[in-house]
Amino acid sequence: MLEVNNIDLHYGAAQALWGVSLNAKLGQVTCVLGRNGVGKTSLLRAIVGQQPVSSGTISWDGKNITNLAQDARARSGIAIVPQGREIFPLLTVRENLETGFAAAGAGNRFIPNDVFELFPVLKSMLGRRGGDLSGGQQQQLAIGRAMTMRPKLLVLDEPTEGIQPSIIKDIGRAIDYLRSKGEMAIVLVEQYFEFARDLADTYAVLDRGQLVLSGNRSDMDEAHVRKHLSV
Repeated sequence: MLEVNNIDLHYGAAQALWGVSLNAKLGQVTCVLGRNGVGKTSLLRAIVGQQPVSSGTISWDGKNITNLAQDARARSGIAIVPQGREIFPLLTVRENLETGFAAAGAGNRFIPNDVFELFPVLKSMLGRRGGDLSGGQQQQLAIGRAMTMRPKLLVLDEPTEGIQPSIIKDIGRAIDYLRSKGEMAIVLVEQYFEFARDLADTYAVLDRGQLVLSGNRSDMDEAHVRKHLSV
């Protein structure tokens, strides 16, 4: 289980997070919701080790990883699908997927069949450069690359942003499938409320860098959550 406990995060003199706590469990999707600029991406950057926290602790699988480097966190089973996808445009689809081998371990240097079952278009494009794919295909590639790492914690930063509806449905089905296997915890940052609501087991809402709402999906007051998402 991931345990984020009372973290503060700064960028220089500017504070982005104030006392934020979050849990994520195997076999569940934890959705983080909020407007633009409220600290959602900063929280994910703290979880994966891209930005150090100023105070508080982060634990994964019973170990304190607060000061662990990003590459070590990746090897411990934490993978991110970043906002904007960040695939390698000059590498082929196959080569992009194979970059996940670095964190997968010596016995897992092959692309899991699940990647092509969930995103069959990638199998037909293995020789094409990543930069030649559409935005939706690049998002599928970014998720497939993370899956190649064999993560126990999958962190997704707004995977529906700028994506056509048909591929949003494919991404939702993929997240639901990965949850159903019970082998990973999933943290999903989203602004698309219906997408997040339909996938969430638990949810957390950020506003101005602070946690303002959290709970189980079954107890969610949709109107109250939507109020914190509207501009």
